[in-house]
Amino acid sequence: MTDGSRDDAPGRAAPIPALRDPDRLRSLAETGLAAAPDEAFDRFARLVGDLLDVPVALVSLVDADRQFFPGEVGLSPPWAARRQTPLSHSFCQHVVDLGTPMVLPDARLHPTLRDNLAVPDLGVVAYAGMPLTDLEGRVLGSLCAIDDKPRDWTAEQLRTLADLAAACSSELRLRIALDGAEEARRRAEEANGRLELLAGLAGTLAGTLDVTTVLRHVRDTMVPLLADWSLVTLVGPDGSPRDVTAAHHDPARATDVARFAELMRTGLSRDSITRAVLRTGRPVLGSAGTLADVRRGTVGPEMPEIAARLGFSSHLSVPITDAGRVLGCITLINGPARRHFDDSDLLIAEDVGRRAGQAIGNSRRYGEQRHVAHVLQHSMLPQLPATDDLELAARYQPAADRVEVGGDWYDAFRQPGGDLIAAIGDVAGHDIEAAAIMGQLRNLVRGNAYGRPDAVGELMSRLDETIRGLRIPAAATAALVRLRADDAGGQQVTWCNAGHPAPLVVRAGGAVQVLGGAPEPLLGLSRPVRRTSRHAHLAAGDTLLLYTDGLVERRDRSIDEGMAELAGRLGGTDRLPLGELCDMLLTAARHREDDVALLAVRAR
Repeated sequence: MTDGSRDDAPGRAAPIPALRDPDRLRSLAETGLAAAPDEAFDRFARLVGDLLDVPVALVSLVDADRQFFPGEVGLSPPWAARRQTPLSHSFCQHVVDLGTPMVLPDARLHPTLRDNLAVPDLGVVAYAGMPLTDLEGRVLGSLCAIDDKPRDWTAEQLRTLADLAAACSSELRLRIALDGAEEARRRAEEANGRLELLAGLAGTLAGTLDVTTVLRHVRDTMVPLLADWSLVTLVGPDGSPRDVTAAHHDPARATDVARFAELMRTGLSRDSITRAVLRTGRPVLGSAGTLADVRRGTVGPEMPEIAARLGFSSHLSVPITDAGRVLGCITLINGPARRHFDDSDLLIAEDVGRRAGQAIGNSRRYGEQRHVAHVLQHSMLPQLPATDDLELAARYQPAADRVEVGGDWYDAFRQPGGDLIAAIGDVAGHDIEAAAIMGQLRNLVRGNAYGRPDAVGELMSRLDETIRGLRIPAAATAALVRLRADDAGGQQVTWCNAGHPAPLVVRAGGAVQVLGGAPEPLLGLSRPVRRTSRHAHLAAGDTLLLYTDGLVERRDRSIDEGMAELAGRLGGTDRLPLGELCDMLLTAARHREDDVALLAVRAR
C-alpha cells in the first residue's frame, strides 16, 4: 500500500490556504503534540468509538502537509503505527477549511471527496467530523467518527460528538497554554484527570434515568478533582431552587456543607449568583471571590459563616441546561489553598452542565413516556367477569427498563350459555403498532368466539382465516380456552395453543400439570393451519394458569428451564389466594426482560 505522498497520487488536493495560516500553525505547534500516541486523546477516540459504535475514531490535527493523530482507535496497518497520513488521505482538512462540522453518510457519493485516497486506502465511507479549536476559534483539526459502510448519523450521535469535540478542544487549549516544564506537568495531570472525569461521567450519566443518581454523580465527580466543594441545584416549577445537594473534599465538613445546601433552598436573596444563573442561563466566573459575594447573595448571617469554615476564595457557577431550558445550576468553590478558577475550568464545568442537563431531561421524558405508556396499556386490559363457579385474577406488568407499550394481552368473557372463554396472547414488538395489532387481535377473538358453540380449535382456525383475509400484519402467539361446568361440579376444559407457552394447572393438593401437546404454529402465517382442540378437567380447587413468555424466558437459559422453574414455584400453591398467587409469580420472576401477562382461573 502506498502512502500517497507522490505528487501524481490520485485524490491529491491542491493546498488549502487556511491550512497554511501562520497563526493557526503556531497555535498547532504550541500544543506540543506529534504523530505519536497521547493517552488523553486516545481516550477521546475510544469514547467516540464506544458512544457512537464506530470502528474508527480519530483526534486528527492538520498542518500544512499532513494530518496526524495523537488520538486514534481502529486504524488498520500501517496507518495505526504511523499515526499520520498525507493530505491526499484527509477529510479533516476540509473541516479546517470550512470551520464547520462535516457529516457524510456515504463519501463515495460526494462529487469531490469520492476520489480522496482515504476511501480506498483507509476504508472511509461514512464520516462525521467536528472542529477542534483554540481559544481564538482557529480550527486545528477534527474529532471524527468513521465507518466503513454507509451510515445515517442520528442527531443524538452528532450532539454527542460535538460535546466530546468541545471537551477535546478544551484539552488542546490547555496544552497550548502550558508555560514551563513544571506548569506543563501539572496541567497535563490535571487535564488527564478532567478527561477521566468527563469520560467517567459520560458513561455514568448515560447509564441512569434516575434524577437523584444524576445529581449525586455530578456532585461527587467534581470534588476534589475540580473543586474543594460543590453544590448542584435543581429548580422548581417557579424557577426557585428546589433540590440542592452538596459535597466537600473534607469529610469532617459534611455537616457544614449539608447545612449550606439546605439554606440554599430558602436563604438566597434575589442578588445571589445562583439565582442569576437560573434566571439568565449564563455562567458566572469569580476568579477571585470573597465572602462579600456570599453576603450579597444571602438573606441571613449563617451562610457566610458556614462558607468561611468551608473555604471560599474562588467560585464559578454554570447552568444545567437541556434543549435550551435551564434546569439547575452547578457551583464550584475553592478555598485559599487552591488555585483560582480560570476559563479552562469554566469550559469543563459548562460541558458537565450540558451533560447533566441531557441526563435529567432524558430522565424526565422517560418518566412521562412511561406513565403514558402504562396508562395506555392498562386501558386496553379488560374487566374480568364475576362468576359463581369460577374465580378469576389477572395481572399485567411491563418490563422495568422500557417505556413502550407492548403486545401482551389477556381476555375473559362469558358466553350466552354460561361457558367462559379465556384467552392470552403476545404480538411481536414493543411499540404503538404492536399495541394496535394487539387490540385488533383481542377484539377479533371476542367477535369470533362470542355466541358460538364451536370447538376452540375451529375458533382458532377461523381467527387465522380472518387475520389472513383482512391482511392484518400480525405475528402473534395465543392460547384459547373454553371452560364449561359439568354435572360433577367441576369444569370441562378445551384449549387450543398457537405457538404460546403451555397452560399449567395447579391441582387441589399442590401437584402441577402442564397442558402440553404437539406444538402448533403461531397466528398470522400466510398458509392455512389445522388447529387442534385438546381436553382437560378442572375439579373444585384446581387452578388454570395462562401466561406470556416474559414470565419464563431469559437470555441466559432455555425456555424449558424457565418452564421447569415456574412449575416448581407453583407446586403446593393450591391454597394460596388467587391474587396472591399472581403477585408471587411476578415478584419471584427476577431479571425479567419482557412484559408479563397472567390470567388465573380457579374452579370453586
